Amino acid sequence: MNAVRTRRVLDTAGVDTLMGAAEKEAFEKGYRVVTAIVDASGELLQLRRPDGAKVASARVAIDKARTAAIFVRPSREIEEQVSAGRLGALALHGAAALTGGTPLEVNGEVVGAIGVRGETPDEDEVVSRVGANALFSTVEVPALTYDGARAAAESAGAAATSRGVAPVVAVVDAGCAPLPVAARSGSGGKRGRRDRQGPHRGDLPAPQQGFRGPGNSRSSVGAASRPRRAAAGWCAHLVPGQCDRRRGGERCIFARRGSRARADRRRSSARSPERGRSRDAAFFASAVVNERFAAGGILLEERGYKIDAGRRTGPGEVEYHDRVADVMRVVQGSAVVLTGGEMVDAREIDPGELRARELRGATTHELSEGDVLSVPAGVPHQFIEVSDPFLYYVIKVEM
Repeated sequence: MNAVRTRRVLDTAGVDTLMGAAEKEAFEKGYRVVTAIVDASGELLQLRRPDGAKVASARVAIDKARTAAIFVRPSREIEEQVSAGRLGALALHGAAALTGGTPLEVNGEVVGAIGVRGETPDEDEVVSRVGANALFSTVEVPALTYDGARAAAESAGAAATSRGVAPVVAVVDAGCAPLPVAARSGSGGKRGRRDRQGPHRGDLPAPQQGFRGPGNSRSSVGAASRPRRAAAGWCAHLVPGQCDRRRGGERCIFARRGSRARADRRRSSARSPERGRSRDAAFFASAVVNERFAAGGILLEERGYKIDAGRRTGPGEVEYHDRVADVMRVVQGSAVVLTGGEMVDAREIDPGELRARELRGATTHELSEGDVLSVPAGVPHQFIEVSDPFLYYVIKVEM
């Protein structure tokens, strides 16, 4: 059994070549665009925002590149699906239905993508394609094969059976993408569809791709195969390093919490914090709060909501959140806020997120210390006058 093979990844020189080609094209045509390059897992490798480019374009450029990488197609195709009436494409996890992202291929294998934002969609795509057509370099790195992933999953399954517990086990690659795709034991094993080609396209035969204990449903298998959900359980590393890519991640095997969490812990060498679910109440001392208000920033971010220590020193653009409600309480200063009405020169900066120049026919609210303003999801709002500084809590609730 070959547990490890090799795959190609972008190296530093290759990324620099791609960025240089894209920037040269943009400069020659007078485009003020932000360019982002990501790896095959959609993780950012390099971002360039020239003078005159909009700050908001940076996030969008990354989203376009990530979409092209993990869906293995130009991001234009996602936008075309939506324009043709397939609105369900908007719900695809990690997809940005915006033209301007182009995958990077080497011998038919996607090794990353380039995303551009700042001009018209067609102009953005031209720059990304020119960059993608450059002759860039790559290097070979070890990669886990299907046989290696299956052996790891079966070993964890055998250990679980011997202890009488029933976790769901999923193996992921260095980019925290599922390898297996879906997992359950027993006859009738069913493979899930994989949107991202990844480095293991040739290593995914039909048999069962993991282990499902008798106490878990098939639906829980699908949940565990998503790396973010799997990370809520216990993690045992197949090679040295942490499973979180921000800490220099490598391959991991995740065991989702089964009927006996303590046994899960015994099978694992490290615990992965469960992002977005507090174990207790969150307390912030006044010194911490004051420090956060001094610059403005997030106090707490949980699954479904976050608390922002907001700080403003001047008016802002119209904001529209399709799925997020804002609840504001003024701490210091005063402001005039418009809500509702019609947005003028609206533009999309992210899926479900719009910005506009102004509001017409809106309702005016004068805010002072102690006041509370609740803005439902789907209601545009704009600060048109603020004191310097204007401090306020914002609770953002995902609907």
